[in-house]
Amino acid sequence: MNLNSSIQEIKGIGDKTAKLFAKIGVYTLGDILLHFPRTYEQFPSPVSPTELQGEGMTAVCGCLRTPPLVRKGRSMEITTATAFSLTGDSADALELVWFRMPYLRSQLKSGIPYIFYGRLSLEGRRYKMEQSSVYTPEQYGRLQDSLQPVYPLTRGLTNQMIRKSIKAVLQNVDVPEDDIPPEICEREAFLPAKMTYQCIHFPNDMDEFLLARKRLVYREFFYFLLCSRMQQQHQGAVTNEWVLPNMSQYDAVNDVLSKLSFSLTRGQQETLEALRRDLRGPVISQRLIQGDVGSGKTIVAFLAMLDVISAGYQAAIMAPTEVLARQHAKSFEEMIQEFGLPYGVVCLVGSMTAKEKREAKSRIASEDGLFIVGTHALIQENVNYHSLALVITDEQHRFGVRQRELLAEKGQNPHMVVMSATPIPRTLAMILYSNMRISVIRELPANRLPIKTCVIKTDKRETAYQFIARELMAGHQAYIICPLVEASDKTEAENVTEYAKKIRSFFPNQIAISVLHGKMKPTEKNAVMEDFAKKSIHILVSTTVVEVGINVPNATVMMIENADRFGLAALHQLRGRVGRGEDQSYCILMDNGRDQKISKRLEILNQSSDGFYIAEQDLKLRGPGDLFGVRQSGDLNFRIADVIQDAQELTRVSEDVDQILSDDPDLAAHPGLRENACRFMEENSYIL
Repeated sequence: MNLNSSIQEIKGIGDKTAKLFAKIGVYTLGDILLHFPRTYEQFPSPVSPTELQGEGMTAVCGCLRTPPLVRKGRSMEITTATAFSLTGDSADALELVWFRMPYLRSQLKSGIPYIFYGRLSLEGRRYKMEQSSVYTPEQYGRLQDSLQPVYPLTRGLTNQMIRKSIKAVLQNVDVPEDDIPPEICEREAFLPAKMTYQCIHFPNDMDEFLLARKRLVYREFFYFLLCSRMQQQHQGAVTNEWVLPNMSQYDAVNDVLSKLSFSLTRGQQETLEALRRDLRGPVISQRLIQGDVGSGKTIVAFLAMLDVISAGYQAAIMAPTEVLARQHAKSFEEMIQEFGLPYGVVCLVGSMTAKEKREAKSRIASEDGLFIVGTHALIQENVNYHSLALVITDEQHRFGVRQRELLAEKGQNPHMVVMSATPIPRTLAMILYSNMRISVIRELPANRLPIKTCVIKTDKRETAYQFIARELMAGHQAYIICPLVEASDKTEAENVTEYAKKIRSFFPNQIAISVLHGKMKPTEKNAVMEDFAKKSIHILVSTTVVEVGINVPNATVMMIENADRFGLAALHQLRGRVGRGEDQSYCILMDNGRDQKISKRLEILNQSSDGFYIAEQDLKLRGPGDLFGVRQSGDLNFRIADVIQDAQELTRVSEDVDQILSDDPDLAAHPGLRENACRFMEENSYIL
């Protein structure tokens, strides 16, 4: 076996299981090693039933006074027990429930101390724990000394199955070393390759984890920047052959600007002027627009596209989701009608019928003066463009360089613009996008009210529900965001569905509650978002899929569960889904943790609405242990590296890559590097 061997080489993985692995992007033995944990279980110190507070993953040390009881439910046997303090205090007790585990009746003895580890919930005034793991104090003590990996899953694939598969690969496959220059490996004191993967998946302690992560972060940044710089070397300046009228003359853009019911912010004005200069410059341009959430990037994109379209050419904008693409198309159509513009809009997304696709492609191949909107469907081979002069990709970190190139190749060297709501400091952006000019839009439009944000503990959840109910009664709508449940084998789809069922009992029957998650089909997601936009849905329980540009002005509340597991940049992105109308909006951050440092970090969101400031403060407050949990910065889809967290590493890698290419531009002395760079490009289309 080698890293290119099929995942079915692992004993016990047949066709059915291989299909499950394929759903998470794992096809080979090498793929499974790159399927890194999304977090690690760090077993907390046990508490007594008398010390219980809050909710979340908890370890409780207690004993039973009577044996467990087993009763038959409709479809399963249910085992129940009550754990009391070892001191004999009866003031507080923990209710324990297990499903389909009747054997515990004979295994658990009265009067013997056990550690019950699971998700603690508060029902009325009593604490309850379902499906807890049970350990002796000695067993649990050994677990506390290690870090247990928790992986991204899909329905039918368990955490244990992935752990077992990775262990099999590490035992039976030789992992080759990278061709990163040995002097760099020596300087950085990198672990050997095989030990690196052993320690990232199964670290014995924090030190091992940090050593393994250090090498993997460096590797990822190294090959990303090497590929990027090599591409730049082979991309010389291209003459701009698109002829646009001089801006001093009367034009469609100035006409629309004079009719807007609002004034552009300074950042919007400067960015639009820069784009228009690019379009009239001597060479084809590439520009990155960094705009904070809600800063109004879409109107700038529309005006830049209008500048090209009014000159008789085509302009395209590619969005990462069908929901956002359709939203752009609808918004553009409304503005064309409002301003009396003689241009058309065509939308092309994967879920359209064959007839709809044929009609859209026919218009794209034949019409001038056309706003083209779509998803990755725009870069399919059978989509041909008539006169594509400008390409804009929205939410840049959702696309890769190669995807943008494919779209650019559809035209005759069109200008390229990429837009991102991720607040990357300018110095880092210049490293990542060294071939692009950079514009920043920091200000929010004048009519936007600041979003009022509060951080609350789980014991105040009912109060938060009451507040949401009042907003709903006032005619507004709400989001509730549910990340994956820590230390659970449940998929995100099951999580949001269960949560929606849980809150159903709190809100009146006339309140419509629906769910949205990444596992749904595009047509299902579109239908849910359309219903939410039409106000047919009052509460949308969703995963972070709503982060990407969805615009529902009537939604005034966002409640984020497990907010302590997110980086501040990600929370700021999510918060930006509300506050898009004229009414006051609110963001409720549910803090499930007990770490005062994390709670302090969440309070930063109360202090500022500036994403760049928030990212800077987030970085100052983070430590090595904060690397666990939901991905932090949201920029570029790196597997393990984080641009904000690993800013110093990124800078150092950039210097190393520049030095290597300065000494050896064609990598003649480093043939292995060139080969690995090409393989990295193939394997990591998620960023390239």
